[in-house]
Amino acid sequence: MSFSKEIKTELAKQISKSRHCQMAEIAAILELEGCASMEPLSMNLDTENELLQETYVALVKRAFQVDASRPIDEETSKTILEALKWESPNLKEQRANGMLLQQTCCRRAFLRGAFMAAGSISDPNTKSYHFEIAMRTEEQANQVVSLMQTFDLSAKIVERKNRFVVYLKEAEQIVDMLNVMEAYVSLMKLENVRILKEMRNTVNRKVNCETANISKTVNAAVKQVEDIRLIEKCKGLDSLPQQLREMAYLRLEYPDAPLKELGTYLEPAVGKSGVNHRLRKISAIADTLR
Repeated sequence: MSFSKEIKTELAKQISKSRHCQMAEIAAILELEGCASMEPLSMNLDTENELLQETYVALVKRAFQVDASRPIDEETSKTILEALKWESPNLKEQRANGMLLQQTCCRRAFLRGAFMAAGSISDPNTKSYHFEIAMRTEEQANQVVSLMQTFDLSAKIVERKNRFVVYLKEAEQIVDMLNVMEAYVSLMKLENVRILKEMRNTVNRKVNCETANISKTVNAAVKQVEDIRLIEKCKGLDSLPQQLREMAYLRLEYPDAPLKELGTYLEPAVGKSGVNHRLRKISAIADTLR
């Protein structure tokens, strides 16, 4: 089962107890997957999504005591349209009436219904995070963005295949969106995956950094030994000043030792910067000989 399907299965169990929330969620589902036939007027869902159909039927039954598993008759359709404060049965161009979305709980229900009808989310185990709801019209998309903004969510819109897609890309924002829709189990799953990925990325960064530092140290040590061997071959190490000579012999004796450790072998001990300074002088002499 995909992560999107898991979330929707969880959301299908979140049937609101309040009628005003039920109507808000019904409005979202009808906006995105509803259709109506005229003369006589009849409403139903244009979807093969069984989970969405079951959710819609349960909501309509609770809100209007109507069996919505079959096309709804003209009189009941008019009642539902009036309750949703829609003036036209053209569901594909409807935009939920603001009166339905005044309360925070109703906005949550509406966003939940919209995601159930036309939403998706990427698998959290993949590299990137992506949440989206594909709306029928730009006006509907703008309304959803505005509703999400009331929960401090910064959604954006992109047009794709005659749909206006409202989307989120940041993991924290997607987690907050799951919280808004009350998908708490899925939220915890996403958080666990996100924490694990962050830990893995942190470890990888540290390992890469350590590897780079080790490689840099080894390459520098190899170069230092080559410089010393060149001086030894061309003019002998005894030609070097005492401090440089001592450092040259130590580097030959401990070719893999880091600078700080090399300094401890001197009498008196010298710090890392002191050791580096002397080796730079040896390198300059070798460069001159080259």
